[in-house]
Amino acid sequence: MRLIASLCGIVLLVAVAAHQGFQPSRAGTPAFFLWIGVPNVALAIVGCVRAYRDGVLGDWLRPRAGDFTRGFLGAALLFAGSFAFSKTLKIPHILWLARIYDQIGDPAKLRSHVALVVLAIIVIGTAEEIVWRGFVVSLLEEQVGSRRAWMFAAGLYAIAHLPTVWALSDPNAGPNPLVVLAALGAGLVWGFMARRFGRLVPGIVSHALFDWTVMMMFRLWGPSV
Repeated sequence: MRLIASLCGIVLLVAVAAHQGFQPSRAGTPAFFLWIGVPNVALAIVGCVRAYRDGVLGDWLRPRAGDFTRGFLGAALLFAGSFAFSKTLKIPHILWLARIYDQIGDPAKLRSHVALVVLAIIVIGTAEEIVWRGFVVSLLEEQVGSRRAWMFAAGLYAIAHLPTVWALSDPNAGPNPLVVLAALGAGLVWGFMARRFGRLVPGIVSHALFDWTVMMMFRLWGPSV
């Protein structure tokens, strides 16, 4: 019961942060990144402490040759899937993408604070991988076994982002499921990477590269930075 309570607490905390961070009033402001980042960083610290006590923290975060290549390939796979999916969206549902990019912020402002954006992407991406592909998976393994834990973790990752369906809704397109779908798809890819390689570093690299690509380099809506 303690493990189940811990999992519910993690999902609830991230869901509250997603609900607050993705409010229209926080679109394009530092508060958006803070609401998304701070709870995940706090949970990542707890996860690291637990992993250290279990003697697996070094295995999670020890880099090896080929990690960047694996991460790049994972990010490329996710971007290709995201790009293909975005091309299937028509009016009015293309407005879902517009709403997400409006939340991230004006490209000109992001460009003027590029160092802070890079830092936020790295910190938040690293924290989310530690939480969802490390901490949560380790808790789930005690309930469902190691073969299925990473898939259940991806499902919980998506559930934690359910509040964005309504926070990012558009008057014409209705409730916005894109962040939840992205969390599920990316969670499965990064979870499989963690399972396949036995470490988190390739997923961390992939997470950071994918976020940088869709937020800054090749945005799926509007001009790129």
